[in-house]
Amino acid sequence: MSTPFSMDSSAFDGDRKPGLAERLRNAADRLLSSPRFHHWASAFPLTRWKARREARALFDLCGGFVYSQILLACVRVDLFRLLAGGPMDVRRIATRIGMSDEAATRLLDAAVALRLVTRRSGGRYGLGMLGTAMVANPGISAMVEHHGRIYRDFEDPLALLRGLSQRTALSQYWPYAGNEQASALEGERIRDYTALMAASQPMVASEVLDAYPVAMHRCLLDIGGGDGSFLAAAAQRAPDLKLQLFDLPAVAERARMRFDAAGLAARATAFGGSFQSGELPTGADLVSLVRVLHDHDDEDVMALLRAINRALPDDGVLLIAEQMSGVRGAEPVGDAYFGFYLMAMGRGRPRSEARLTEMLRAAGFCQIGLIPTRIPLQTCVLVARPKHLQT
Repeated sequence: MSTPFSMDSSAFDGDRKPGLAERLRNAADRLLSSPRFHHWASAFPLTRWKARREARALFDLCGGFVYSQILLACVRVDLFRLLAGGPMDVRRIATRIGMSDEAATRLLDAAVALRLVTRRSGGRYGLGMLGTAMVANPGISAMVEHHGRIYRDFEDPLALLRGLSQRTALSQYWPYAGNEQASALEGERIRDYTALMAASQPMVASEVLDAYPVAMHRCLLDIGGGDGSFLAAAAQRAPDLKLQLFDLPAVAERARMRFDAAGLAARATAFGGSFQSGELPTGADLVSLVRVLHDHDDEDVMALLRAINRALPDDGVLLIAEQMSGVRGAEPVGDAYFGFYLMAMGRGRPRSEARLTEMLRAAGFCQIGLIPTRIPLQTCVLVARPKHLQT
């Protein structure tokens, strides 16, 4: 039996005669796959721009790894923060980043081609449009450094797809993935990934808090809240909001230290535990899941959603914030990047708004809706209410 989220195999039944639209598409595929047609299209004035654009897009896919390594080199020599102080000539840059003039020029010219750096007057180099974004969002640099693990896991993508890579770098980096004893993890095991999430949280928190007014609630429970970065940001937006955090015991301990350091101990409580083996804290009328659900398989997600439904009061709201698949204009982020990242991690999958809505309804939620965010590529926000509102 097919579902709304699976293809009907009968649509590809070899005995069924294809319709007109399918026959036209097949004919177009044959034409566009012809080297002779490509040669003609690249020379014909009305199609030349399209042929060149598609050729560039295909080469960018082939050269993507090299581009990402150029970005990594820029991050490791702190080039963007260096140029944030103003344009510099090659000799001065080379001295600051510990390279010869020739090597520095090669790196800078490559960065110019990738719009990370721009050429300025007098032979100097300054920040490019993407370079300024790197300065404005320090969490991106942390992710660039983190990608070294991904490259090791993706060296043989077919081994990942066929389930032959049993112990990946990402599964070791995220030790709770597929670990039934995750609640027993000690501080050293959770230190690195907690720091990475904290570094990348500000840009996500800003998107979420701009989209949804948390100040209209009494108490916010952030599940999987890490070191409390999201709650600390929410506290600034809503001075009267009580705060609760629920995460693995070792992670919750780090959140307590953060709350103490930020002067939030009087209104912030961190609970240690696992939603897979116990009930959630009660008392919150807003529950947030920020970059949590896509880390888990369907069975665990359904268990968590049902637990949240039980914990929420009649006027409660569930807020889900994460990258989703099928987002218009950001399809590669959800289905390509996170699709393969989570496969290497060993658990979870990106889900579409429609799939999350279906799961929320099955878990007992209603009044489900997507709230617009400024940059959907970065995060989407979905809200829902407990179904017992209707009784």
